[in-house]
Amino acid sequence: MTERPDHPSTEDAPESPYEPEELVPQDGVGVPDPFMRLWTPHRMAYIEGENKPTSSAAGSGCPFCRLPSEPDAQALIVHRGEAAYAVLNLYPYNPGHLMVVPYRHVADYTELTDAEVADVSALTRQAMQAIRTVSAAHGFNIGMNQGEIAGAGIAAHLHQHVVPRWTGDTNFMPAIGHTKVLPQLLSDTRALLAKNWP
Repeated sequence: MTERPDHPSTEDAPESPYEPEELVPQDGVGVPDPFMRLWTPHRMAYIEGENKPTSSAAGSGCPFCRLPSEPDAQALIVHRGEAAYAVLNLYPYNPGHLMVVPYRHVADYTELTDAEVADVSALTRQAMQAIRTVSAAHGFNIGMNQGEIAGAGIAAHLHQHVVPRWTGDTNFMPAIGHTKVLPQLLSDTRALLAKNWP
């Protein structure tokens, strides 16, 4: 393998646990080009449905039922309200993408009590304030997918997405490369949002 002139030598770089012991050329890759590739194999867990509930029943099989019983930092819970809580999305579209989830295992928005509707609404507003404080979001996508046919990943337990948006965040990476670059670890994002929750 020849060293590219626009890239520094890696001989003195510390060993990475993610690098293979030996680089093996791949047949059929074509002529080398100037693009760097960002591989995100961890997304396959989401695509293949790993850890997705196999039942629509409430309980430990439902991640949204289980998370409130865990410590906030471990569960990535940003804030707990009286009837709902805010938790970071494990597969975020943008940094700070979180969900507001009622504690009660309920699938349909029309089944929420008045108190749950009020808490989901209040936590959504607070999430927007916290995200604006820490990252100056230019806008938000807010919504919920009702039912699997509408795109809900976990349809049996309602959850509302709060996705921060910035000018230019839909560049060539997600639009053409189907890859999202996230500059911050989820644990760091959770700590920052929790600290700045209104």
